[in-house]
Amino acid sequence: MSETIKVPTMAEYMAAGKQPEVLFWVGCAGSFDDRAKKITKAFVKLLHHAGVDFAVLGTEESCTGDPAKRTGNEFLFQMQAVTNIEVMNAYEIKKVVTACPHCFNTIKNEYPGLGGSYEVVHHTQFLKSLLEEGRLKVAGGKFKGKRITFHDPCYLGRANNVYEAPRELLEKLEVELIEMKRSKRNGLCCGAGGAQMFKEPEPGNKDVNIERTEDALETKPQVIAAGCPFCNTMMTDGIKNKEKEDTIEVLDVAEMIATAKDL
Repeated sequence: MSETIKVPTMAEYMAAGKQPEVLFWVGCAGSFDDRAKKITKAFVKLLHHAGVDFAVLGTEESCTGDPAKRTGNEFLFQMQAVTNIEVMNAYEIKKVVTACPHCFNTIKNEYPGLGGSYEVVHHTQFLKSLLEEGRLKVAGGKFKGKRITFHDPCYLGRANNVYEAPRELLEKLEVELIEMKRSKRNGLCCGAGGAQMFKEPEPGNKDVNIERTEDALETKPQVIAAGCPFCNTMMTDGIKNKEKEDTIEVLDVAEMIATAKDL
């Protein structure tokens, strides 16, 4: 796709005396990780396509503090959180959407206690609401009839009870959704939670992401659908470990919708 989509910043909105419908919180992975950047781009294309008035913080956005908190550095977490809250409150942010369940959980559940209360939605929930409002149409496309399994991110599923939004989007793509034996409330972590994403695993007889990838492979999928950049990395590594990367794709739900729509 050659057309470039302009992504405005909150600073630009404020300078123009405007307030966007929603702040898109990109997150560390979506900003810096080459694989996750593709998810960010796909989601931005969908927002643009649906005519959503959105903005990002740009260089004013910093890590939510989730990795620091999960590794036990509460002091660093609070420093990072308060910095972000001051920026968001200065812009009078009301609604936040993010494609990262870690950012979603932290801003939704940890920030209110530090003075930052916002309506926070995961990108699958937001896309679902755009569908319901008729601003986005999702149908078949290249994934129609394909065998797909969806891996529940811990911080979206078990931590926040969001199970249906991503599945409803996949159903709109008319895929054949095959659930893993451990799914929804009984889902298994991809192995990146608790800041494991940033370190080597402890000694043991099997890595968690390999165990989870085996769960996915049992469904004989053509695509493993994810809703989290960390899960995407862990499942992709698992697929490579099993030497299945030529036959099985790991894709974010937003990427699947954007691809189906040829955006």
